[in-house]
Amino acid sequence: MNTPGTGAKVRLVVSGAGGRMGTTIASLAALDERIDIVGGIDREGANAAASTYPRVTTPEAAGDLIAAADVVLDFSHPDFLARLLDVQQDALADRALVVGTTGLDEAVTARLDRAAERSAVLVASNFSVGVNVLLALVEEAARRLPADRYDVEVVETHHRFKADAPSGTAISLARAVAAGRGIALEDARRDGRSGHVGERPAGEIGMHAVRGGGVYGEHEVLFLGEREKLVLAHGALDRALFAEGALVATRWIAGRGPGRYEMRQVLGL
Repeated sequence: MNTPGTGAKVRLVVSGAGGRMGTTIASLAALDERIDIVGGIDREGANAAASTYPRVTTPEAAGDLIAAADVVLDFSHPDFLARLLDVQQDALADRALVVGTTGLDEAVTARLDRAAERSAVLVASNFSVGVNVLLALVEEAARRLPADRYDVEVVETHHRFKADAPSGTAISLARAVAAGRGIALEDARRDGRSGHVGERPAGEIGMHAVRGGGVYGEHEVLFLGEREKLVLAHGALDRALFAEGALVATRWIAGRGPGRYEMRQVLGL
């Protein structure tokens, strides 16, 4: 396993190098004396991202970049991540993998589970410190506010370019509600409402996605009782927030043994 020595820089490869998050990560990492960017992986290889990375290549040609890295940080697309996991599964062994790509289906999740047998793997729907504190607060609130007296709705708002809905963070928040209530989210989830839907059943966890403009990300969890409501919310003011958290996770996971990890562990929550 590549294990950075004491005081050594963490060697990082970024998958999705040409995307908005990829370029933001490169800019922040360049200012971090604890991280050394080895290169980037992108659909077209050498493209606009080449100006911010020492080298940019395709997944198929990235074997030597990965071999020189301690951590691969992915902010790409589910299909692109699956492609990387398939063609570089041997190179990725013993290299830590941090994934911020959302909208992952069961097939990609299964690939990540297999990768975790040989590597440290951390998948997070949101790398914000505040959002991860929010997840803990939501779970505790759901534990203490009875489902038969408090209805729960999760509402998220993102920019017009976001492809998946509801957001990965919204799903994580809904799972936190379900965990606090001791149930499976799939047994209570309701996505949106339209038409004559009838009376709202007790225990339902509603989810709603709003898209428009340039909103980085806003999430609200509403606990609605007969005589009061509790709203737990988070708003992102700068995209760099997520890149900062991803780099925190990158430094934390470097050198750790195989298995699945969570941001709660990174933040000590």
